[in-house]
Amino acid sequence: MTQDPPAFVRSLVADLPKVELHVHLEGSMPAETLFELAKRHRVTGLPDTLEGLRKWYAFTDFPHFVEVYLASVRTLREEADFALLTSVVASRLAAQNVRYAEVHVSLYTHLMRGVPAKVVFDGIDRARIEAEREHGVQLRWIPDFPADFGVEAAEETVNAVLRYGPPSVVGFGVGGVESPLEPYTEVFGRARAAGLAALPHAGEHGGPERVREALDALGAERIGHGIDVMEDPALVARLVDEQVPVDVSPTSNLRTRAVARIEDHPLPAMLDAGLLVTLNSDDPTMFGSDLSGEYEIAHALLGARGLVRLARNGVEASYLGAARRRALAAEIDAVAERYGLPVP
Repeated sequence: MTQDPPAFVRSLVADLPKVELHVHLEGSMPAETLFELAKRHRVTGLPDTLEGLRKWYAFTDFPHFVEVYLASVRTLREEADFALLTSVVASRLAAQNVRYAEVHVSLYTHLMRGVPAKVVFDGIDRARIEAEREHGVQLRWIPDFPADFGVEAAEETVNAVLRYGPPSVVGFGVGGVESPLEPYTEVFGRARAAGLAALPHAGEHGGPERVREALDALGAERIGHGIDVMEDPALVARLVDEQVPVDVSPTSNLRTRAVARIEDHPLPAMLDAGLLVTLNSDDPTMFGSDLSGEYEIAHALLGARGLVRLARNGVEASYLGAARRRALAAEIDAVAERYGLPVP
């Protein structure tokens, strides 16, 4: 699966209108943007040339990924920094024919550094508006906090979201090291009462019990990662019955060693079981992938028909309005017909 995909596949992937529902703003920072922001704020402890920074940026193992992620976060201090990163991310998404993305923002990692929530939201939302006008890509936000940081962090995050979050915030999330989720029941209840979807990470390393907790304690409307559900047939049946989407990121699962080899990824089995699976890149620049690359990987696992199904699943699982979902699904079907592929 390391071979370059055929020209037919590359062309199909490029032409398919795509939706991305699990991508992190901070984890999408290119080395070039980190270099620019590090110079702007005189951040030390990083390679002092762009070439050196690119080499340092290349994924080696998970501890190194955390080091890169935290270094990137340190350079985000002012509204203009968040606007720059958002602009770069939107441009890269648009270049892959991504029409709509729900982007996780690691809000608590900024709050804990003393960066006000208003600075974060003003920066990302200003750039969101400009990106839609310039590139036609729509961005929406999912602020989150790390599960291993405790209830106080969760409460500070939801308070900031409810006070300063713009209308483009569609959900509230929890990430970080997978930990028990029941302590966050009340926090997610407040977010849901304000009209935000519960969109937690669960079931990449924590087992199916984390997914069940996400459903029962948090009222999850979509599961981030969720590959561990395949260990529990009853849970799979529940997700299928309730049509709760599961946002899967194959390269991320490989990098974090949730799967040993891409060939072993449960994506085909998840689709065969009837799960509403979407395809995503998670932390693309830091894991050395992007959404187009994930589609090429998925082709090796599923074939061309599977790509059309995944593209349509992304639209169905999104918080786009009904009319926009119908229009985008029709575009996907038109591309499938042009390539001689059956429309689901």
